[in-house]
Amino acid sequence: MVQHISPAQLAKPTNPPRAGLPASLYGRLFIALTAVLLVAPLALYPMFLMTLLCFALFACAFNLLLGYGGLLSFGHAVYFGMAAYVTGHAAKVWGLGPELSVLLGALTGAGLGLAFGALAIRRQGIYFSMITLALAQMAFFFCLQATFTHGEDGIQAIPRGHLFGLIDLSDDRVLYYVVLAVFLAGLLGIFRIIHSPFGQVLKAIRENEPRAISLGYNAQRYKLAVFVLSSTIAGVAGGMKALVFQLATLTDVHWTMSGEVVLMTLVGGMGTVFGPIVGAAVIVTMQNYLAHLGAWVTVVQGAIFVACVLLFREGIVGVIARHLRWRL
Repeated sequence: MVQHISPAQLAKPTNPPRAGLPASLYGRLFIALTAVLLVAPLALYPMFLMTLLCFALFACAFNLLLGYGGLLSFGHAVYFGMAAYVTGHAAKVWGLGPELSVLLGALTGAGLGLAFGALAIRRQGIYFSMITLALAQMAFFFCLQATFTHGEDGIQAIPRGHLFGLIDLSDDRVLYYVVLAVFLAGLLGIFRIIHSPFGQVLKAIRENEPRAISLGYNAQRYKLAVFVLSSTIAGVAGGMKALVFQLATLTDVHWTMSGEVVLMTLVGGMGTVFGPIVGAAVIVTMQNYLAHLGAWVTVVQGAIFVACVLLFREGIVGVIARHLRWRL
C-alpha cells in the first residue's frame, strides 16, 4: 500500500535545525510591527516611511520567489516598473481613481509574470536568472522607446486622486495610512501563501525537486504560480510607489532596481517573513541619510552586501532567528 505524504511532510527537512515559530508569536510580532508603523509618522517623515513600505512590499514579493520558491530572478524590476508606468498612465491620462490605477498595475505585473515566467521556468539555475535579466532588459528598452512612458522624462505629475471617490490622497499623512494598509494586507497574504499547503509543496520543490516530482507534484506549475504571485505583489508595490512619488521613470525598470531588491532580501534574511522588511529598512535608510555622499552610496551598499555575505550569510533576521533557535 502506498503511503500518502502530505505537503507539510514533504517539505519537512530530515534534520530540522530549530523549532518552528509559534503562530501566536507571529501574531504578536505582526501586531507590534503594525503598532510601530501606526505611530511612526509622529517621528519620521511620511514620504520616507511610504518609500520604505513600498520597497519592503517589493522585497517581500521577491522573497516569496527566491526564499520560498528557490528561483533567483535578476529582472524583477520589470514588474515593479511597468506597474508604476501603467498606474501613472491610468491615473493621469485615463483619469481613473487610485484604486483602479493600482489594480491595473497589479494586473500588469501578473500578466508580465505569466508571460515571462512561462519562458523562464523552462530552465534552471543561472540559465533561469539570465533569461529573466534578458527579458527585463527587453522591457527596459521598450519603456525607453514607447510613447506612453515619455522616454527619459517619464510620467510626471501623476495625480493621487480620491480613494473610492471619497478620501483625498493629496495629504501625505492620509496617503501613508493607505499605503500602510496595502502593505499589511500584502504581508498577510504572503504569510498565508507560505504557510498553506501550496507553500509547503513550494518549499519541497525548492529543497528536492526530483522527489517532489516523483510524488506526483507538477513542479513547473507550482513555479509558474509563485512567479505570477510574486510579480503581482511587486506590481502592487510599483503602483503604490508611482502614486507616492507622483512619478514613474526608467529607474523603476532598470536592472539596478532588480539588484537593489536582491540586496534588500539577502541583507534582511532570505526565506524569512520579516527579513525583507528589515533589509528594505536598512537600504532605504542608508540611501536617504547618506544621499550627500552621491555616487559613493553604491560603494557603501556594496561594502555592506559583502560584509553580510561573509559574516551574516543568513541575513539580519536569519542570524537573530538562529541564535533564538527559531525558524522564521
